[in-house]
Amino acid sequence: MTFVDRLAFVQSRTCSLLCIGLDTDPASVPAFLRRSRNAVLDFNRRIIDATHDLVCAYKLNLAFYEALGKSGWITIHKTLEYIPAGILSIGDAKRGDIGNTAELYAESLFDDFRFDACTVSPYMGRDSVEPFLAHKRKGVFVLGITSNPGARDFQHLKIGKQPLYEYVACTVAGWNKQKNCGLVVGATRPSQLKRIRTLAPHLPLLIPGVGAQGGDLRSAVRYGCDKRGVGAIINVSRSIIFASGKKDFAVASRTAALLLRNQIEAIRERHFGVGLR
Repeated sequence: MTFVDRLAFVQSRTCSLLCIGLDTDPASVPAFLRRSRNAVLDFNRRIIDATHDLVCAYKLNLAFYEALGKSGWITIHKTLEYIPAGILSIGDAKRGDIGNTAELYAESLFDDFRFDACTVSPYMGRDSVEPFLAHKRKGVFVLGITSNPGARDFQHLKIGKQPLYEYVACTVAGWNKQKNCGLVVGATRPSQLKRIRTLAPHLPLLIPGVGAQGGDLRSAVRYGCDKRGVGAIINVSRSIIFASGKKDFAVASRTAALLLRNQIEAIRERHFGVGLR
């Protein structure tokens, strides 16, 4: 089964496009947990316990773990081991380097950590992405257009008459021979998201920016999904995992995740005729 088919299967089985970002800042972990031996891991496990039936994936931004040194690497492994079978894991690493270095990055993410997918930067070209694509069953989400203000510095520059982000989308669509390519498209860019879905109708889209960053949920679902009503991975982090800073944080995270999952499914039902039954 290709990654694209696997994603569609998981999203159909779970009736969810929601991905929770486990971007766990130790400073934001509730105070009562900070006394534990590994507060970040304990926090992650409780979030997973509370939400795993509501999601299609969890995404770990590696920066939050690499900053912790050795314990952070251990926490990544143990968090991934705790995610139930049938839920996808995404390593948000944004790697992008020359071929032999990229091969080692791919081995780290896919063979050591065993993420189901990762994020990469296309800036250094095809040979910097190919080592990731060689892992045929793993998803490779290439940065298309991001939600940060500085995105306009490069991503909107014209290649002839075409913005760079459109050129990236078309190029990545051409790389999708193994059906394991995807694009990262920020939810704060709804018009660009709509355009990218037109240019790359079959690619899965990882869509951050809903929630704390203010991205439009309706546009993210309507324009992010393919014609089957799947293929959009709506990633939300802070507004779910830090919904409460008290002892009820896990309950609060479930409440926030359930509300968002149901909102997504209502939009999907309206526009694609699929969703919760």
